[in-house]
Amino acid sequence: MKIVICYFSGTGNTHKIADCFAQAFRERQHDVAVYSMDEFAFAKKLPQELTEQIEQCDLLGMGYPVYAFNAPPVALQFAKILPRLPKNKKTFIFNCSGEPLKLNNISSLKLCGILKRRRFEVTNEYHYCMPYNIIFRHSEEMAVRMWQTAQNLIPLDATEILSGQKHLLEKVRCGGTIAWVMRCEQWGGRLNGRMYSVNKNCVHCGKCVNDCPTHNIRITEKGKFKFGGKCLMCMRCAHLCPKNAIRIGMFNGWKVNGPYAFSAKNEEEKQRYNKMLTKAYDAYFSEAEERIASASSNGNKSNT
Repeated sequence: MKIVICYFSGTGNTHKIADCFAQAFRERQHDVAVYSMDEFAFAKKLPQELTEQIEQCDLLGMGYPVYAFNAPPVALQFAKILPRLPKNKKTFIFNCSGEPLKLNNISSLKLCGILKRRRFEVTNEYHYCMPYNIIFRHSEEMAVRMWQTAQNLIPLDATEILSGQKHLLEKVRCGGTIAWVMRCEQWGGRLNGRMYSVNKNCVHCGKCVNDCPTHNIRITEKGKFKFGGKCLMCMRCAHLCPKNAIRIGMFNGWKVNGPYAFSAKNEEEKQRYNKMLTKAYDAYFSEAEERIASASSNGNKSNT
């Protein structure tokens, strides 16, 4: 089976999940190609090579981080330039956010509508908790737990997709209206993006300029930083700045700087909001662990 996975990742979480899906499919002897949406999303059309791969593949995967209970503009724009197909093609969606709220399930509504008009049939949807890059910083212990949980769930989800078993996320009542209202974050982000600035820590390394997915940041001939009106609030510039030099406008109090290690727990580290959404996180991990244990038990039985 030929599988194409296209993803947008602000600071790396969705990229990790896309690669994990690719690995799970490859371990089952499938041909997988993985593409970032960044360089294609705002073009008028896809390059011929990618168009042909998508037209010829048996399965398309689309991944993104949830922004205000919606898919980010990059994912929506990318979907709009996909080729129109003569017949339906099986498609799965995966996304991630920092909290396990059911409201995140409505994020795919607009994207699914765009895909449907191009004959991409969404049969499977999956959401994973990954650490925040804005609002507050999860502890490294929580980040490790989130990533390990996703790594254990994704092979099960890949098997479900390949088996033809449908899995769509349960939507909340009036979800379409809620998603539409929350889309104000997109124009609000563009407005707030103009308020970004750099502080004295900046060493003019140019990483933020080169990394920005919308090319919204530039340095003038006089060495001044200019932030335009195309900001996605993806947090890539501020989160990955090696000198913690970028202020993010009105939301600077929510800034989270520095990538997560995802490799070791720090027992002395305390999460800033350790009581926030405790029940929701407990339910997410409990459900995931139950599913993982059940799959492991069934696998052991089938081998005996």
